[in-house]
Amino acid sequence: MSPPSTARSTAPLTDAQLDRYARHLVLKEIGGAGQRRLLASHVVVIGAGGIGSPAIQYLAGAGIGRLTIIDDDRVDLSNLQRQTLFGNHDIGAAKTEAAAGAVARLNPDVAVTAVRQRIDAGNAAGLLGGADVVVDGCDNFATRLAVADAAFAGHIPLVSAAVGQFEGQLGVFRGWEADKPCYRCFVGNAPDRAEASCADQGVLGAMTGVLGSLAALEAIRALVPFGADPAGRLLIADALDFRFRTIALPKDPGCPACRQ
Repeated sequence: MSPPSTARSTAPLTDAQLDRYARHLVLKEIGGAGQRRLLASHVVVIGAGGIGSPAIQYLAGAGIGRLTIIDDDRVDLSNLQRQTLFGNHDIGAAKTEAAAGAVARLNPDVAVTAVRQRIDAGNAAGLLGGADVVVDGCDNFATRLAVADAAFAGHIPLVSAAVGQFEGQLGVFRGWEADKPCYRCFVGNAPDRAEASCADQGVLGAMTGVLGSLAALEAIRALVPFGADPAGRLLIADALDFRFRTIALPKDPGCPACRQ
């Protein structure tokens, strides 16, 4: 696993940055070179909801130089149980604009592009263009497939996170590599599978925080590699059973998307 070639910077860190990122700088796996790489990177986050909110917060805190946030929704009172970027004063505002304001308050190093638009198969390639990593925390399967296909075509590492009730799952996909599965190796090809929303089933707010934070961690790992490569495995978190487990995701030799 190597970092994206576009994420490079030789600019020295300022005194303020040395203070802000001090806890990263003392990590030998990140250090000054890794922090400069984060500051030069571009991450696209799909969905500023329960998963996207903590992911955006931690990516901004980490000093990702450019964040593109894509969401077509507005903040609703029912969101505040889990969407930690927002408060009562944001109700009715576009999520992308409210999220951009929150990032600006958190870290002036981060440039935000707010895209209030639903991503689909027709526009995904254009919206993801230039990204070093994509974090997908959207709430419907058709969008997930469109994002995954565009990320695969553009050779952009995909961090995909999902939550339902008390359970969450997280995977990292680089299916263009010969030994790594793509997202369709995992889920198949049916874009119209039956699914229920969190409004129908419910969701534990803190569970979305766990998965969003893990998604941010894996986006950072994709930019500044450390530890074991997560691609080819799926992390499953079960809050009811107090358990985390990982399962192998083999490449599907019959997958029409990534078979060689």
